[in-house]
Amino acid sequence: MTTGLQKLSEALRKRFGDDIGHLKLEYGELTIEISAESLRDVCFVLRDEDEFAFEQLIDLCGVDYLHYGADEWETDEATTDGFSRGVEPTTAAYFTFDEPPPKLSHKGPRFAVVYHLLSVANNRRLRLRVFCPDDEQPRLDSVTDIWPAANWFEREAFDLFGILFDGHPDLRRLLTDYGFIGHPFRKDFPLVGHVEMRYDPEQARVVYEPVSIEPRVLVPRVIRHDNRYVMEKQGADEAANG
Repeated sequence: MTTGLQKLSEALRKRFGDDIGHLKLEYGELTIEISAESLRDVCFVLRDEDEFAFEQLIDLCGVDYLHYGADEWETDEATTDGFSRGVEPTTAAYFTFDEPPPKLSHKGPRFAVVYHLLSVANNRRLRLRVFCPDDEQPRLDSVTDIWPAANWFEREAFDLFGILFDGHPDLRRLLTDYGFIGHPFRKDFPLVGHVEMRYDPEQARVVYEPVSIEPRVLVPRVIRHDNRYVMEKQGADEAANG
């Protein structure tokens, strides 16, 4: 724990008190969690008060915690099931809405927005996380008037996650195509999407059609360099060479 971040964490606790629901310092990075109601008030203080002076917003991104901690790929050690977890998924890795996976979910709100702040004056960085109170219609206040750089970042989070930002001057999709259905970074969005598009020379325009992709999972091959597999390979080579 560096001295500078330690002092910053203490200053944050002293200044905001109960407005900070969680404060974590790991791997040389400081993260604080605040409520949606106090977002703008905290951001104004973080920008304007000399003790913090976070004058730059470096990044803003959405997060979907739908299957956090419950995904079939989540493991702390080797498993006897191997990569069959990817062949017969139980949570997020599914292809269409015809047979959605079981509703496995972590405890707490589903959507969050993460802000990465930089103080050039104090040479410090801070990560700020805010959970959206409503899972069905996730929304937070916009911070575009606090950090203008948030304009495009909030549009990106809206486009990919469906998170709404109240007070944004022009909240439109940013990366997906015109008429795109859904939000592709949500954990329950099908891997093949809803529709596919192609140019039709007879109609002289782009047409949208139901997805025709054959769903499949590419299972990586695991190569283990130990004596068992070396001897097995030698035996196979000798048999092939007669």
